[in-house]
Formats: sequence, C-alpha cells, structure tokens
Amino acid sequence: PHAIRLEGDLTLGGLFPVHARGPAGVPCGPVKKEKGIHRLEAMLYALDRVNGDPRVLPNLTLGARILDTCSRDTYALEQALSFVRSLLPPEGGEGSCADGSAPRRPPPERLVGVIGASASSVSIMVANVLRLFA
Repeated sequence: PHAIRLEGDLTLGGLFPVHARGPAGVPCGPVKKEKGIHRLEAMLYALDRVNGDPRVLPNLTLGARILDTCSRDTYALEQALSFVRSLLPPEGGEGSCADGSAPRRPPPERLVGVIGASASSVSIMVANVLRLFA
C-alpha cells in the first residue's frame, strides 16, 4: 500500500523509511519527514533531473518503484521480495482468453538496482536476498 511507481525504460528500486515503526500489530506509524520524505524526494528529484537532460541518458528514461520500509527490518525485507515477485511469471500458468488466444501480459519490469535502505543492517539483508536473483 505504501509505494510510488514511475514508468521508464529502466527501473530503479527505492527502499526508504517514509513512516516510523508502528505500534504492535501495525507495521507503519507516523510519517518521518526528515529521514523518510526528504530521501524519497531526493530520489525523485534526481530522476527528474536525469530524465530531463537528453545528454545524460539519450533515448532512455529512468523509472522507479519506491517502497516504504516503515522503519522495520522485517517489513523492508518483505518489500524487497516484491521486487523479486515482479520478475517472476504470473501464478496459474499461461492461461487463455475467452476466445482461446493467449493473454497479453506486460513485459517483466527491468529493475537495474535498488537504492536504500537507510540502515546498514537492513541494506545488507536486502542485498543478500536480491543478489540471489541478480
């Protein structure tokens, strides 16, 4: 539920603690302005600058999928797995349409890297998981 998606030829992932840790049983608490929103805005600003200058990446645009870690290491790891799920084929096989034709599915996301998380311990966990899927 806490995500931002920008279309592009190549996608950068982002994991930021936009919300503080929530109370027991609730993953997310109040918004974190300085350490969460500012980092999110910095990434969006950088993407805007890169995409706005045709000399930097000619004929390419950078997109983003930015997820909220809610300042929890386990939640951040869960969010990182959603990057992996976007690369896997859909569940239930290929299937078919009512007219018998094969369904059209969007191409897999071209995730080229992930920025974040803000804590080293979380970044190491996330990197170890994502490394398994190149």
